[in-house]
Amino acid sequence: MLERKPVFPHIIEVNHQLGQVLGCNVYVVFDGGQWVIIDIGYEDTVDEIINMIREIDLPFSGCQSLIATHADVDHIQGLSKAKQILRTSVSAHPLAASSLQSGDRIKTFALIEAQGIDMTMPPVEVEHLLNEGDTIKVGSLELEVWLTPGHTDSQLSFRMGDYLFSGDNIYRDGCIGAIDAHHGSDLIAFQKSLQRIRESDVKWLLPSHGPIFEKDNALLDAAIKRVGEYCHMADFGTCAVDWPMMDEFEDEIAAGKMPLQDN
Repeated sequence: MLERKPVFPHIIEVNHQLGQVLGCNVYVVFDGGQWVIIDIGYEDTVDEIINMIREIDLPFSGCQSLIATHADVDHIQGLSKAKQILRTSVSAHPLAASSLQSGDRIKTFALIEAQGIDMTMPPVEVEHLLNEGDTIKVGSLELEVWLTPGHTDSQLSFRMGDYLFSGDNIYRDGCIGAIDAHHGSDLIAFQKSLQRIRESDVKWLLPSHGPIFEKDNALLDAAIKRVGEYCHMADFGTCAVDWPMMDEFEDEIAAGKMPLQDN
């Protein structure tokens, strides 16, 4: 048997437990013999994760569900395989469930032809639909479901006391989850989700990528401000709300202003 290396009481993060980075952060929340996995990651790491579960003496029969924070391939490609091995259920937001059940390679980022990305996305049935305000029970523990859209339309976070499993909302360096129109990114919603995290009294953020870190309001303030600026930048295409420069250009044309004319 392996010694358990929880990052916090009742929380194991697989990369920390194994001492190597396998992909996205994979969290095991456990109490007694009951447990859940938040984001299983890629299919080719499932065997190693399942073997770890066995070696830290968590019974397969105690797995309450495999939970998806959202439906990006790096978080959920291994769900079908893990579900078959563990004989358990899958839980996700309704908007993620449609992509998971159809194996949608476009919306999950499994297929991006322009970048040479071409991965399988095994479809998997979703038994439990998670919505804002729902509660997930693991033994005596409770995870409160937050809908925190912005990165994707289905992005969920899960609060457990002082800890927030915060998905792809924000990372320790202040970066945020990728913004892309075709998988449901929404800049206004992203600002609101970051503001919700900022205004909460959680103490630790457990992201889906990179190090766990203490909630830093200055870091969040900077990200919220930056996303607000993105709303008015052509850089973000159809995700942007408007492009003020074009309004200015229209005014200049209407006023007959020429390029060489003094401002």
